[in-house]
Amino acid sequence: MTTLTTSQARRPRDAAKTRKTLRKIALNGTAVVVFVIAMFPVYWMVSTGFKTNDQIFTTEFIPFPTSFTFEHFDRVLDQGVAGNSIWLYLRNSAIVALGTVAVGAVFSLLAATAVSRFRFKGRTSFLITLLIVQMVPAEALLIPLFLSVKRLGLYDQLLGLIVVNVGLTLPFGIWMLRTFVAAVPKSLEEAAWIDGASRFTTFWKVLFPLVAPGLVATSIFSFITAWNELIFALVLMSDPSGYTMPVALQYFFGQRGTDWGAIMASSTLMTIPVVVFFLLVQRRMVSGLVAGAVKG
Repeated sequence: MTTLTTSQARRPRDAAKTRKTLRKIALNGTAVVVFVIAMFPVYWMVSTGFKTNDQIFTTEFIPFPTSFTFEHFDRVLDQGVAGNSIWLYLRNSAIVALGTVAVGAVFSLLAATAVSRFRFKGRTSFLITLLIVQMVPAEALLIPLFLSVKRLGLYDQLLGLIVVNVGLTLPFGIWMLRTFVAAVPKSLEEAAWIDGASRFTTFWKVLFPLVAPGLVATSIFSFITAWNELIFALVLMSDPSGYTMPVALQYFFGQRGTDWGAIMASSTLMTIPVVVFFLLVQRRMVSGLVAGAVKG
């Protein structure tokens, strides 16, 4: 009788455990499917860069290169684009992207701290303006930004692109970091002030480590946005030597056809710095989660 009762009591637990296992398998399976769908274009780009022209333009579906070739990479690296080396365009993109990240991180962190920690006149209007700016398409700002850059003497200069990209990414950065700053208890800063720390020391050693994950997230967004930006780089730069990689890729689209091999090879080279940047800063994102932790 006791054995029967124990067996009956174990059945609901076994059923719950089975449901939990099935739910876990379903979630993991869904994650794998989403990952495969998201990564397939990247795989297709890289694999196409190593295919021959016969494999690229065939009507058959070729998931893997049957014979690897470095022809497209060699041509892009040796011949360049529009009479300039591909490394020049990569350097220009790196300058614009890193400059946008550096300047945007400083201004967004200071602005987010001010909005979160201080109450001043026009604070609500400022936050609403940030939301409105994010809803305006970048293309609608093309003409006024072009005229502004022209008047400032920054036309056909990488500094002009940096200024424009900072303006495009700054509202998102302020909103993102505002949430992180607001989540930090003000009592931590007050405790540092009681211990004799200055405002700058408190900001650097208490607040900054705790908002570092948010700063990394906004930096990744700013880097990718500036790295992939095309319209403003095409309009604000007239000298081919100042073009960034997205503009340089347009030269492979011609009236007589599209050089897909060169496009995929160049796109693969263009993707590598983004991956490297993410791998470098993602460690900071994890370490920043515990860098400012306090005991007790």
